[in-house]
Amino acid sequence: MNSPGVTQDRVAAGIGLMLTGIFFFALNDALGKWLIATYSVGQLLLVRSAAGLLFLAPFIKREGWTAFATAPRPALQILRPLFATFEVACFYWALAYMPLADVMTFYLAGPIYVTAVSPLLLGEHVGWRQWFAVAAGFAGVMIALNPSAQSLTPAAWVAIAGSFSFSILMVCTRLVRGTSDIVLVTTQTAGALVFGAVVAPFNWVALNWRDTALLVLLGVTAMIAHTCINRALKLAPASKVVPYQYSTIFWAIILGYVFFNDVPSWGMLLGAGIIIAAGIYIFIHEQAVAKTVAAEDLP
Repeated sequence: MNSPGVTQDRVAAGIGLMLTGIFFFALNDALGKWLIATYSVGQLLLVRSAAGLLFLAPFIKREGWTAFATAPRPALQILRPLFATFEVACFYWALAYMPLADVMTFYLAGPIYVTAVSPLLLGEHVGWRQWFAVAAGFAGVMIALNPSAQSLTPAAWVAIAGSFSFSILMVCTRLVRGTSDIVLVTTQTAGALVFGAVVAPFNWVALNWRDTALLVLLGVTAMIAHTCINRALKLAPASKVVPYQYSTIFWAIILGYVFFNDVPSWGMLLGAGIIIAAGIYIFIHEQAVAKTVAAEDLP
């Protein structure tokens, strides 16, 4: 069952927005891997965030200062940018040393963390079917990764830390779901901007016009992705929409092959198939529940 006040239409919309956000994040990550070969994590975050804030400026002006000053749960509003900045810094740092699909697959452990803490921190009911599907998805992650002493490098541990931080970010977002989308995205972007401004000067590389344009595009795609995911978490329970983060493996394989000539192993393909199947199962289950609820509401 869903939390009180959460309709099946809102759940379906949340799932659609989560899938859209993950797609844009995949584009952002592929572009980031291209740029991290030349620029530091701090410089990427600084330029990306500056571009993102410029993109958001008209919306911030329309929202007004009152929306920021009256945002609910101020402590969580501060924690969110910290977790957001940490996870994206970890992601780009790991991306400098690992293939795109490998880093993105580590991040697929995120739904496991969110589902585990949802009953405790969010008060959301997690049914056995959801637990089963998420466990199957995690098994797919393990098959895709084929973890070993050789594969668990420092970069891999950084990616795992970033994945956990991303999960906490999603939980915090659910807890402040009454906050304006613009406020949520702006504070996340501002946090990354501050971090980039502090660390970027230590390893600054001169920008050319092409890379400047790509960094601006990096910021725009990140804004779209953040907005979609924040809205998804406001519309529907985290335990319902977060498992669709698994779709990132599909884009990781395609973008890794197209742009970086990374050929996935059979284990990666098998794991991806299991992960996608788990996501599809959750979707089918949600649709079945929606039809049952609709039938019960009929006079």
